[in-house]
Amino acid sequence: MSPISTLIQALREARVLTALDEQLGRGLCSLGSETDERVALAIALLSRHIAAGHVCLPLHELSRPELLVGTEIPQLTQAWPELTPWIAALRASPLCAAQDTASPLVLDHAERLYLRRHYASEQALANMLRTRASRAVLTQEARVNARLQELFGNSDPSDLQRRAAELATRRALCVISGGPGTGKTSTVVKILAAVVEEALASGAVAPRIALTAPTGKAAVRLQAAVLSAKQNIPCTPEVRAAIPETASTIHRLLAQTMLRDRSEVSVQPELLPVDLLLVDEASMVNLELMAQLFVALPEHARVILLGDRDQLASVEAGAVLGDICAVAEHDTAGKSDLARCIVQLRHSYRYGAESGIGQLARAVQVGDAERALETLDDPSYRDVTLQEDTGKKPLEPGAALIEEVLAGYRPYLAALAKDPTAALKLFDSYRVLCAHRQGERGVVGLNREITRLLGRERLISFAEGPFFGRPIMITENDYRTQLWNGDIGVIATEAGERYAYFLGADGTLRRLGIGRLPPHESAFALSVHKSQGSEVDVVSLVLPSEPSRILSRELVYTALTRAKKRVVIHGSREVLRAAITQAVSRNTGLQDLLR
Repeated sequence: MSPISTLIQALREARVLTALDEQLGRGLCSLGSETDERVALAIALLSRHIAAGHVCLPLHELSRPELLVGTEIPQLTQAWPELTPWIAALRASPLCAAQDTASPLVLDHAERLYLRRHYASEQALANMLRTRASRAVLTQEARVNARLQELFGNSDPSDLQRRAAELATRRALCVISGGPGTGKTSTVVKILAAVVEEALASGAVAPRIALTAPTGKAAVRLQAAVLSAKQNIPCTPEVRAAIPETASTIHRLLAQTMLRDRSEVSVQPELLPVDLLLVDEASMVNLELMAQLFVALPEHARVILLGDRDQLASVEAGAVLGDICAVAEHDTAGKSDLARCIVQLRHSYRYGAESGIGQLARAVQVGDAERALETLDDPSYRDVTLQEDTGKKPLEPGAALIEEVLAGYRPYLAALAKDPTAALKLFDSYRVLCAHRQGERGVVGLNREITRLLGRERLISFAEGPFFGRPIMITENDYRTQLWNGDIGVIATEAGERYAYFLGADGTLRRLGIGRLPPHESAFALSVHKSQGSEVDVVSLVLPSEPSRILSRELVYTALTRAKKRVVIHGSREVLRAAITQAVSRNTGLQDLLR
């Protein structure tokens, strides 16, 4: 066995690489008649990077194998290739021919290694963002200013909500980032009203507006927020009617185009019939999906991206919203068109000075672990608590989490037999969130233990499979049933038969036979990633017993800001401190392209 093969085997045994990583490397080399095993190793490492959410593998990271791999393996020093000839081998490989669009890999000028599809998506998205950012929208400026004055009042010149509205009414692209309660939705509904009014005043028809979000739950929240906000805007019935009352997932929206079954952004799609597209929870949208969405837009369409750049990035490759917002951070003078299209809302109307959740979230945002712990120790902040229970099983007798789970889930179970709609709404008042998926403090273990706990309390009649009261989360998009990854439902009984019930994007109840359900899993406990796009009253956040690469300040911040009223963190001070001081960094080339 060659030294590189021995190294790959050692990386497999250490669970640094998976069988899929290795097979991708060896398979591509076999198809491309590439015999240099250093190329296979680089591809396997790229595959590992992509699985972790990176878009590319910067080859300079290969110079520090102990940091790249994150574990001690003797073969690292014995067989790790020398960097300069390794890069030369990749440059010479037919698999990495940058100008050959048939080659599966690209090694760019900055020595970043990509799968070609990610490279193509990144290049295409950067071009489309720059093009829209550079395009002004023709308006009657005095008329628009007068209307914004009516909508926002005598706001201070530094009012960022008003600034966002000015940008969105004048540019083809507007990016608005802000945490919960900063007024993103109320601001954007005023923007939509101003855009509609300007079109009607100029003699045109009302623009076709589409509202979309990455998950079903986020789409439902966006729809409800827009419907509520538009009732309070002083405008004519014609203007109000032009602001849509329905929102869809991005996948459902793209189902109108050829792109629903495509991965290549170069394929010409059927264009979406929209003049203005609003994308909420944009931090959750991965690189390829965002590129597909922009490709599907007509050239004249305006785009508004809403999101919170401090939340976790998408589960899949990319950190699009974070990369876009970073452009404004580096261009503080606003010299580039894109930087001038970005507004960061900072004042939270939900979490005031008296809010422990707000104080804790702000400390986590900036990586100040000591201030975060001081907030948790301060008895005046009664809405945040640290339960130091890492040495115990989360639901062993006497554990604080038991009472939280029973108080959180008893109301929806009591309502379920009579009113599934009310039960689904009550289920959204509480959630157990986990950093990890596996382990007794992870999603799988806690779902199992919570099911047993509720069964012992006779709140559910536990059985394997679709038992009465079981909450479920859909794990794959399914066009047949129009259910999407992240949609949450609950199992109930009607006329002696078991059904799954879901709330549609319009708030109406949907009933589906158990046999028609797409892949799903229990949802008593969710990962923090899966909770994005949702809001609940109370959150129980269960941390792992040891620090990990997954545990980061973005994860903690995202979990905290799912809660409107109270957060209880279960874990040790040391693990929480380690999480807050660890920031997620994703390897992409989008920032460089946008600058």
